Formats: sequence, structure tokens, C-alpha cells
Amino acid sequence: MAPHPMNIIRPVLIAALGPLVLYLGFLAFSATPFFQRHFVYAHKINTLFCEDLQKPQRWGFAKNQVSPFSLETHDSEVLYAWHILPLPLYLQHEETLASQPEQLVEDFTKTENFKLLKDDPNSRLVISFHGNAGHVAQGWRPATYHALTDTSSYHVLTVDYRGFGLSTGSPSEEGLINDAYTVVDWAINVAGLPPSRIVLVGQSLGTAVTSGVAELYAAQGVEFAGIILAAGFSQLPTMLSRYAIGGFLPVLAPLRLCPPAMRLVQKYVVDKWHSTERLASVVRNTKSRLRLFIVHAKNDHDIPCDESNLLFKAAVQATPGGKSLSDVEFAEAKDARTVVRGPNAFVATWRDEPDIVIRQEQFGHGGHNEIMMAAPVTLAIMRAFDLEGTVYH
Repeated sequence: MAPHPMNIIRPVLIAALGPLVLYLGFLAFSATPFFQRHFVYAHKINTLFCEDLQKPQRWGFAKNQVSPFSLETHDSEVLYAWHILPLPLYLQHEETLASQPEQLVEDFTKTENFKLLKDDPNSRLVISFHGNAGHVAQGWRPATYHALTDTSSYHVLTVDYRGFGLSTGSPSEEGLINDAYTVVDWAINVAGLPPSRIVLVGQSLGTAVTSGVAELYAAQGVEFAGIILAAGFSQLPTMLSRYAIGGFLPVLAPLRLCPPAMRLVQKYVVDKWHSTERLASVVRNTKSRLRLFIVHAKNDHDIPCDESNLLFKAAVQATPGGKSLSDVEFAEAKDARTVVRGPNAFVATWRDEPDIVIRQEQFGHGGHNEIMMAAPVTLAIMRAFDLEGTVYH
């Protein structure tokens, strides 16, 4: 006896509709701010259950080269931070530093590490804002700090945003920008470093945080030695339409087949993170000097590298010489200022008044995370700190 047709069709329909139902369920959950922020920030995905952040030696740092300490925000959240000494400076004071207790520092201002940062008129500080998920020492992040401090004279300050790692609270766009403001304010008003000796560096989500805090300070007339954005994006709703988790699992990309559905879902994105607008504001508020570096790897499978094209364009079109350019004129002007550095690699440099340098570099390698250990990021920091004036090629 032949099987009933429905007995054949039913399993096929279930197999076909099952993933669709799961995906629609995911979108429905994501429409609520609580679940959406958990998906976007992934702040609960961490390795705290097996890693002690108070023991930085576990990541290859010298004893007490890293000082774990806390910062309090104006809305009473407590942020967990690391200050990392440059290793050559550590070597000069190794005996004193190594004799200190290895623990969460209750008052960082009373430590030898703080004195070495504050009392040196030549000290340079890199404030690093990491991406989503994890904590300050998770995954590849310690390798980034090593790349910056092992042989240089740069101090590094990094922090877990509210809700991340050992920090209190829950993440939001406003909250993360306030966290970044707290960190920068501490560097300027407690550690006593002028902004001309501070470089802000952001990676992935950290580029949006960096753009946000840079805009707040630019509105006050504060200009940093440099602003560096690695693996950045223009705005969150647009980026999510192309973003793939881990480079493989698309978030909203399937909805690109139905533009009205895509636009509807994008309206429900709670935290917009309009970095293009914020960078344009930074440029417009520049009165003296700006060094803005935008770095992306061609093989970034999480955030497409052409997102950095949008950041570069927004910044350039906010300059005196770029604001009147049409899209066609901008493309021609960028081509004239672009130097090809090899397969999938180029550098585009825009200079304008008063002393503005906007530099976009696409690197052929590095992916989404490892780009932070690649030469373009470190070179950008070196260029930013060259206050005598670097020749840009």
C-alpha cells in the first residue's frame, strides 16, 4: 500500500519551516530591549568562571606590571579597570613594583604604578575600548596589551563597561559612553595627563564607544593626540543587516531579501550607535589638531571592511574642504589621495585645515580581532603621539 502523500510532505514541511520559526522567534525576542541588549553586547558571555582577573601574570605579564583597580561613574556604577605599565619602564623599577601585593588595588593613586604614570612629564597613555562580549583579559585582548607595552614607552588603560566582566550594572548606549567618559576624565583629572598625551583606541563595538566619548570631549574643545578606530562600523542598524556572528551566522542578512521587513526590524534597534554622525561632529569641533585613523582588515568576516569607507567619508565631508563635495567628487578626491599597498591593501589620507589628518588604512590580513595586533594599529598610535608632526605618505 502506497504511503499517504501527507506522510511524505509533513516531514519536509517541518524540516523547512522549523528553522524559519526559530529565526522569527529570535527576531521577536530581539525586539525587546532586554533581550536585544544581551544579543548585541553579549556581556554575559565570558570566562570569569575559570579565570582570575586579579592574577594578570596568568596572561604573561610581569608581577604587578598590571594594576587592577576600580572606577566609579557619576551614576554610581563601579567599573573594573586595568592599568598596564610599559615593560621597559617596569624593568627600571622592577624590585619596587614586584614587592607590592598582587591584588585588586583599593587606592590606585597610592601605588608606584600610578606615580610612574602621573609624575613622568613624557608619559603617553593609550586608552583601549574593547568590543562586545568577554572581559578585559578574554581571548586575544591581553596580546593587544603586550603588543603595545612590551617594547614601547606607552601606558595602557582598559576597562570593562558596565555589565561586562567584574563591572556592575547593565549595558546601554548612553551607559557605555558615560563609562568611557569616566575613564577619560580619570586620566585627565586624576592621573593628570593632558589630552595631547592620550590616544583613544577602539575595536569593533569599542569604535562606537570611542566615537561617542570623543564627540563629548570635542564639544568641550578637548583634542586628543589621536583617535583610532579598528574594525569599526557606521551605525548599528546598518551594520546588523550584514553582520555575521563569528563570521558565519548571519543576524539580519536573510531579511535583505525583503527590504520592508528589514526596515521594520531596524526600527526596533534600541541603541543606534551613529558613529558617522559623531565622527563628523568631532571633525567640525576641531579647532587646532585632529589625528583620526580608521583601520580595517579586508578579511574581516564579522564587520565588512567597507563599513570603514562610510566612517572615512563622513569624517572627510565634515572638513572645510570636504563638506561641499558631492558623492562623485568625493570618490574622485579619495582616489587621488589613495596609495595601494598591495593586494587588498591601501591607504587613503585626507589633510585639511586647521591641522586635520584623516587616514583610512585597509590591511589585507588580521580578521576582526587580530587586526589589533597588526602593524597598522601600532603605527597609527606612533603617528598620533608624534606631536612634532609626522610626514604622512
